[in-house]
Amino acid sequence: MRILLSILMVTTLTLAGCGGLRDSKLNPGNWFGKSTARATPTSAQSPNANPLIPEERNSIFRRKRGNEVYEGTLVHQVTGLSVERASGGAIIRVTGLPLRQGAHDVRLTSANGKDDAPINGVLTYRLEAYQPVNRAQGTPHSRKVSAGRFVSDQDLQGVREIRVISQTNSHSSRR
Repeated sequence: MRILLSILMVTTLTLAGCGGLRDSKLNPGNWFGKSTARATPTSAQSPNANPLIPEERNSIFRRKRGNEVYEGTLVHQVTGLSVERASGGAIIRVTGLPLRQGAHDVRLTSANGKDDAPINGVLTYRLEAYQPVNRAQGTPHSRKVSAGRFVSDQDLQGVREIRVISQTNSHSSRR
């Protein structure tokens, strides 16, 4: 018991004596000096710009945003189409069946042109995907692909029918 009490007394006194080393060079907290505040340069942002969103930077890991050309081809068959109401518009969900396994980057691309405006009240999309040529056909369940697209209420004004076309068939949904 005496040994335990003497060890406890020595450690208590040693710890209490460390307060005198606060301003000493032996204290590792003083090795880099005191911190100082500096004003950071502000970028020339508009007053409406969100300061939490970083400015665009060039990086070797970032894809260049330019005129991206999508080289997908039409999926063989459309098997399902549903239009679901959402806040501010509708979500178009499409399922399809390509000829072979391994189709990826499935998209609904506009067949009406770049402005996505309806022609005679019909909004037409193409179900496209990158499709490998040298793959096995496989079962229909293993080849199934799906895609979705949000269309705003403004884009849906004057639309009576939404049509999705594929290589062999098309599905449509009317109001």
